[in-house]
Amino acid sequence: MNLDKLQNWLQDNNFDVAYISDPITIAYFTGFSMDPDERIFSLVAFKDAEPFVFTPALNVEEAKNSEWNGDVYGYLDSENPWAIIADNVKKRTNEYKNWAIEKNNLSVAHYQNLHAQFPDSDFNGNVSPFVDHIRLYKTPEEVEKLKAAGREADFAFQVGFDAIRTGATERSIAGQIEYQLKIQKGVMHQSFETIVQAGKNAANPHLGPTMNKIEPNELVLFDLGTMHDGYASDSSRTVAYGEISDKEREIYEVDREAQQAAIDAAKPGITAEELDSVARDIITKAGYGEYFIHRLGHGIGKHVHEFPSIVQGNDLVIEEGMCFSIEPGIYIPGFAGVRIEDCGVVTKNGYEPFTHTSKELKVLPLKD
Repeated sequence: MNLDKLQNWLQDNNFDVAYISDPITIAYFTGFSMDPDERIFSLVAFKDAEPFVFTPALNVEEAKNSEWNGDVYGYLDSENPWAIIADNVKKRTNEYKNWAIEKNNLSVAHYQNLHAQFPDSDFNGNVSPFVDHIRLYKTPEEVEKLKAAGREADFAFQVGFDAIRTGATERSIAGQIEYQLKIQKGVMHQSFETIVQAGKNAANPHLGPTMNKIEPNELVLFDLGTMHDGYASDSSRTVAYGEISDKEREIYEVDREAQQAAIDAAKPGITAEELDSVARDIITKAGYGEYFIHRLGHGIGKHVHEFPSIVQGNDLVIEEGMCFSIEPGIYIPGFAGVRIEDCGVVTKNGYEPFTHTSKELKVLPLKD
């Protein structure tokens, strides 16, 4: 059980209490997921006492009826949540001198409020690297959820391809994708804003969909994902709407070659930076290295961007059970952009993608 691992980590590192503040981390440890907005939501774990979940009063019953079977405490908007947390900590243990917090997540304001309740305690412990490490290796059950999210992404691509027509806006196509996911697949949440970019817009990787209208004979880039039972998908495809230029076709094929080479190379024993170089070297050799402006990939799981980073300078050795994206891109400002992306799991012998939409260049017929 993951909470047992957290308690063992506290004991091994001489921490008395862990304050978990990231809702995704809380869901990982407890099975209870919620968005607290501006309110306080936390998991408080101890080296030698039972943990508890703390939520707004609005969510107490929801938490009690979830997979979480431990104690749940809540607070009204008119109450001081930090005082209630402190009271429940002190009811559980007399040892609260050394704390570990999620330094990657806890805001300065929340840290100051928590510290004010325990002015003589030390809050220098950082539980974030430990959380990153245990979330790095996915269980078979987690992989199945990631595969299911990948199937939803494949469905979304087909909806998007079918929606392309002359004069349609990027936003209208993105809207159709999200609408069809809801009514046909029951998907209520995307893992990030659905991206549709046509022509020159695709050279700006994170621009997002605009009111730009699709024109004949240009590349259209899709980047999308869903949340399935708490696990994310993230995938990109680029298609041609009508006939494209030789240079557009060239950058597409270079990117496709680089992505496939990295997929083929992803297996236990290679390092993250070596894997990045497999794709980057192909793009650089073709003369487009300056236009590959981001890392090769990122981890995926309960969050769309997790540890590890598949990037130059990271000597992490890839191991079985790790899940991450492979997504080289070529972005030429004022001209066009191409990105091809799959997320997948490292197996004993290689890398198994979660999405299966063809990566052969798809040339879509013009439609009014």
